[in-house]
Amino acid sequence: MAKVVFLDAATMAETDLSPLQLADVSLTLYPQTSAEQLLVHAGGAQVVISNKVALNAKAIAALPELRCILVAATGVNMVDLAAAKAAGIVVCNAQGYAGTAVPQQVFALLLQLTNHIQSYHQAVQQGLWSQSPQFCLHLQPIEELADKTMTLVGYGDLGQATARLAEAFGMKVLIAERPDVTAIRPGRTAFETALREADVLSLHCPLTDATAKLINTQTLSWMKPTALLINTARGGLIDEIALAEALTKGTIAGAALDVLSSEPPSSDHPLLNNTLPNLIITPHVAWASRQAMQRLVVQLSENLRAFLAQQPIRQV
Repeated sequence: MAKVVFLDAATMAETDLSPLQLADVSLTLYPQTSAEQLLVHAGGAQVVISNKVALNAKAIAALPELRCILVAATGVNMVDLAAAKAAGIVVCNAQGYAGTAVPQQVFALLLQLTNHIQSYHQAVQQGLWSQSPQFCLHLQPIEELADKTMTLVGYGDLGQATARLAEAFGMKVLIAERPDVTAIRPGRTAFETALREADVLSLHCPLTDATAKLINTQTLSWMKPTALLINTARGGLIDEIALAEALTKGTIAGAALDVLSSEPPSSDHPLLNNTLPNLIITPHVAWASRQAMQRLVVQLSENLRAFLAQQPIRQV
């Protein structure tokens, strides 16, 4: 019987995990696993499931019975893939499970920036509408999305789904070419040009050495002072100190982020400052619709079954 351990099952909230309870599997669910607890929790396991618990080369070397790592996410930054390959460990991830959830969050964040729903709601709760001399209450100006340009950095499944929503709102969509290339692919726009023309810049690319702090003082300076930045990808794509400065100075008009470079962030994180204008932060929940999390569990179950049958799928 294969020993399977889910290291951070609490990341799945109230999702039904019963698809992981297979007849030929001994499943242990740990709500969280710290670095100090890792070897105890994962000791003796043939299969480890991890959402964000890091499995570096040292940990992999200390787990000689480990044969498979199932990542409960698409990004695999938390696994040392070279060390896993050298140890003969199969690594499988989840793919496409949040293809509707993440684009929906992009527009939930964007509409909050353009329509100020929460601000108007709070004004009503505070009695300001009741005190208005006219039938409506004008506070922050509301912007229409129609005819604005959305630039996408990253055009995989999530970028494409976001583009379809943007087009449904009547927006023009630009797909930014990678910044480090000279030849522009058909249908793409040069990176700098795409940022300069953006009314909304939405990030959907993976975090790599090439994309780390892709949005920085220089690239922010290319953007319109009326532009909005949305990030539902990875926090490390943005130089957060540079973004805080850009929002303070009005280099761009606003930003909405679902991810930060460190999660959970420390209380003194440069973007956790209530005085920053037009900044919205949600706690890495774009992927976490009820339906998406259940699809994720189904994929984990499929990956587990396939590995046990010695026919791994979604292998990284």
